[in-house]
Amino acid sequence: MGTPDFAVASLKTLLDAGYTIVAVITAPDKPAGRGQTIQQSAVKEFAMASDLKVLQPTNLKDEKFINDLRELNADLQIVVAFRMLPEVVWNMPPLGTYNLHGSLLPKYRGAAPINWCIINGDSETGVTTFKLTHEIDTGSILFSEKILIGKTETAGELHDRMKNIGADLLKKTVDTINDSFLNGTELNFISQNDAAATHAPKIFKEHCKINWSNSSEEVFNLIRGLSPYPSAFTEFLDKNSNKQIIKIYKVKTHLQLPENARPGKLITDNKTFLQVCTADGLLEIEELQLQGKKKMKAVEFLNGYKFSDQTFFS
Repeated sequence: MGTPDFAVASLKTLLDAGYTIVAVITAPDKPAGRGQTIQQSAVKEFAMASDLKVLQPTNLKDEKFINDLRELNADLQIVVAFRMLPEVVWNMPPLGTYNLHGSLLPKYRGAAPINWCIINGDSETGVTTFKLTHEIDTGSILFSEKILIGKTETAGELHDRMKNIGADLLKKTVDTINDSFLNGTELNFISQNDAAATHAPKIFKEHCKINWSNSSEEVFNLIRGLSPYPSAFTEFLDKNSNKQIIKIYKVKTHLQLPENARPGKLITDNKTFLQVCTADGLLEIEELQLQGKKKMKAVEFLNGYKFSDQTFFS
């Protein structure tokens, strides 16, 4: 059970290991992009190419879906980046339902653990496999693996490393469950400490707007924690006093602020560099995207766009 690219690595690893995937459950096809063309999930595309049975329920409590799921007679269910399951679903298989989560639980329970660990400036995170229970991301842990976060690593870069590390941990998990079943041995679970839990809620637009009055480190971490998606953004007034929106994907830090600098003040020669003042330093923008335009390097952007000396980002 999974939907985005993050889940494909796990599905492929289990398939390559020789496990019988009786079905793949993923999100329904939906319109996306400017043309609103119907798109399949990354998991569905891989499943179809691998000749796997695909179910796409809109309602996980729908009686027909429950019956279809029951008829599959699966021994085990695996969840990677899917949806919250009702008990009738996660309690169905005899060996249980297990989830791969992108953090070291109980830290960062929730929908966006990869983003939040970078936004909060953490130096490490990890992946965890656990058995599903009633409350989201609270089940007993089977395995976890620590992952160090690079000082300039983006959420996208961490995601791409984590999906492969997670897929290997998931194979270890399924191998262990299989061996336990065949040999009649008990699994060694670790209970989560709820008192140590932190949360990683879904990212909304209000989380993405840059506050230049924060420290350079805080803004730097926000930008890389939201890059490349959904991306941090800022606003400014152009020479015609029209509000413009810029998404910022990559920056580097400079410590020294010019005299009388105010947060959000833009400093540029309109040719080779584009810097913004924060509360305690400068951030130099390296990759950005003006609303309605394509993503580009700052130098490329300045070839076709000039800022006034009085421009402030807000």
